[in-house]
Amino acid sequence: MTSPAPLGPVIVPSRFCGPPSSGNGGWSAGALAATLPHADDHGRSWPAVTVALRQPPPLDVELAVADEDGTHVASYDGRPVAQARVADHDPAQVAPVGADEARAAEARYPGLRTHPFPTCFACGTDREEGDGLRIFPGEVAAGDETARAAATWTPHPSLAEDWHEYRDEVRHASLPVTWAALDCVGAWAGDMGERPMVLGTMTARIDALPVIGEEHVVIGAARGQEGRKTYTAATLYDADGRVVAAAEHVWITVDPAAFA
Repeated sequence: MTSPAPLGPVIVPSRFCGPPSSGNGGWSAGALAATLPHADDHGRSWPAVTVALRQPPPLDVELAVADEDGTHVASYDGRPVAQARVADHDPAQVAPVGADEARAAEARYPGLRTHPFPTCFACGTDREEGDGLRIFPGEVAAGDETARAAATWTPHPSLAEDWHEYRDEVRHASLPVTWAALDCVGAWAGDMGERPMVLGTMTARIDALPVIGEEHVVIGAARGQEGRKTYTAATLYDADGRVVAAAEHVWITVDPAAFA
């Protein structure tokens, strides 16, 4: 094994929290995934990447990142926070629903009644429009899945990728934001209201970064439970019904009070 090669640090700003004192799992995972080499420009596709979170990502501090034989490891105070590597498989897609159905489902969002992490950047009800994503997934017809939840999402201009080598003039949401959009919808499909959980592992494939100002539909599906673990999947569709990105998750059931 070669010695770890140091890379530039990753910082999770407090805006991108999940629980009040730690990073949203999807955003944090996507920020580390962005440090891996990729073969295309930022406006187009990224390979499937698997990120495992080893502890709640701390906010507003530098996480040292090192390349350990192709796995990028982010650490704080000498302890691993997350590990990212190119995935050994592509995540399966969740079947689509129309924007009207997804919009109607938002009124059934369980988080509107009670939410274990109302500050969450992706799905928190305490976040204002233009600050958090405000993705509020409600139940939709299951189809061939165990359970599904869906919502609409229109990326805000403040979420634009700070990158200017696109192949077109369209602004896109950043890679970490795209991972965040694929995050919590899985937890709510997996019964987050009854089983509060945090992200353990996420595998995501990004076909195209979401277009700023365009309405998207994000759908989550339950894929089973085993002890404290919950398995889910999610897919993000654009306004024309094309797949933008897909993900699979492993969640860990927790006591929300431990993350207050």
